[in-house]
Amino acid sequence: MRRTLLLGLSLMLTVAGCAPANTDPAPGHRVDPLPEAFDERATAVAEAWRPGPEWTGGYLPLQEPTVLIGDADFTPAAKTAFLAGWYRQQVDLPTTRPSEGTIRFPDGKLNVPLISAVEAYAQLSQGDPPPCPVGPKEPATPPPAAPGAGGPDEAVSSRPQGDCVALTVTGVELGTAPVRTSRGEAQVPAWLFTVEEIGAVVARVAVAPNAVGAAPEPVAPSAPAPRGLVGAQDIEAVDGAQLTFRLGVGSCDTGITPLVQEHDHVVVVGGTVIQPTGVCDDALRLEPVEVTLAAPLGARPVLEVLNGTPLRLITG
Repeated sequence: MRRTLLLGLSLMLTVAGCAPANTDPAPGHRVDPLPEAFDERATAVAEAWRPGPEWTGGYLPLQEPTVLIGDADFTPAAKTAFLAGWYRQQVDLPTTRPSEGTIRFPDGKLNVPLISAVEAYAQLSQGDPPPCPVGPKEPATPPPAAPGAGGPDEAVSSRPQGDCVALTVTGVELGTAPVRTSRGEAQVPAWLFTVEEIGAVVARVAVAPNAVGAAPEPVAPSAPAPRGLVGAQDIEAVDGAQLTFRLGVGSCDTGITPLVQEHDHVVVVGGTVIQPTGVCDDALRLEPVEVTLAAPLGARPVLEVLNGTPLRLITG
């Protein structure tokens, strides 16, 4: 079955009802030609989707390998550090690779080789933001006050100040993390790093690179995309039938409207905008939009309408 929705940011409007995937869309009122152009292009993208056996038989993640577990208490500076990968360790990390781990999918399980905690941390940490100190964080020690000095308010701390924050890893253990994959949400072996500043666990997937499958090459429709039709960049959240994704729009675009077409095997997303007629810069802006599907997303991949790329779920 196929279902196409036109959704404004404050208004939801169904523009086509259910129809078999191999038939023309059901007739409906169109306020402009762009929804119809999206509908035709989305149908072509869905029909061209032909993943190989690895899609249903291997481990193919559709999410970044860093996963937040728990409710993180982010300050603006800590959020910047998390997104940039600024970490420091205050705990010894195991260097030995564990024996095989097990990925548990909704439709079965798969044994895979794992990496060590040291390897996972090396993937997670992207260094310290200068001029943050590189070593473990130490408590501030006020220097002896000289006669006439200003007292303890002038003490110097080795702790990063202001926006210069590196997240402190105070514990690590091997566990599992929920990861969206080509076979639905799976419980995947992961190294769980306790991070002091955010009060949450940062999980880094522990599956060895040689056991991670690659997404199939997308097949883009041959016709050029019409002006005003924009593509999706990634997925922000999946909650049952609620799908939040980010459209790539121009900094001066207005009338941003998400579009989604549902099939039994895939969901295709994109959007439309009103582009400016005057002079504007070429800056790309990522605009979060939300749609409600007719059924929970489940294991269906979300494909981008412009080129058919399967979208990944971002962290944070």
